[in-house]
Amino acid sequence: MKSVALWSGGKDSSFACFKAIKEGCEVVSLINFLEESGKRSLSHGVSKEIINIQMQSTGIPYIQKEMNRSEYRMRFISLMEQFKRIDQIEGIVFGDIYLDAHKEWIESVCSELDVEPIMPLWGIATEKLAKEFVDSGFRSIVVATRNNVVGSEFLGREFDYKLINEFKKAKIDTCGEEGEFHTFVYDGPMFKKPIDFKILEKRFSDGHWFLELG
Repeated sequence: MKSVALWSGGKDSSFACFKAIKEGCEVVSLINFLEESGKRSLSHGVSKEIINIQMQSTGIPYIQKEMNRSEYRMRFISLMEQFKRIDQIEGIVFGDIYLDAHKEWIESVCSELDVEPIMPLWGIATEKLAKEFVDSGFRSIVVATRNNVVGSEFLGREFDYKLINEFKKAKIDTCGEEGEFHTFVYDGPMFKKPIDFKILEKRFSDGHWFLELG
């Protein structure tokens, strides 16, 4: 099935794309949404340039698109209609795991577009999913945290069994499905080579900590 995959640069979107391809999807493009300024990825706060390099390393065609949150649905549908018309896509790959409100939104827009919602991670227990991600050879670090749940001291930490167990002990969702934390994937079976990056500084904005990468 010809599909596009939503790509944040984090573990869930990367793993969902990886699993979809293994299950037979032909991913014709990765789609990375940016803040309206066009400088950083939406939600994760990673620079446009770093995500660009990351997606290049997959060898899959990609685009980056600025998004206005108040017009997100309209812009999303417009973009997918272009992919239907030009690439004849039949599906969209999402990295969502268990939030019913997200699933309802996905099913609604996919029904309107007449495409298949592809959700390879849906319904899998988050601890199992997190460990499967690590066991598959992916490597990532924490690049954003919601300050009232996960502190800035976790920024830059490797997402590995040690961190998964720490989150579990602290009763924090091990996949951060509700935005407790976000990651940046820098190596794994999808990449031609590891992503070369440097950790710069921490910044605080709107109740969240972000790690600047360069």
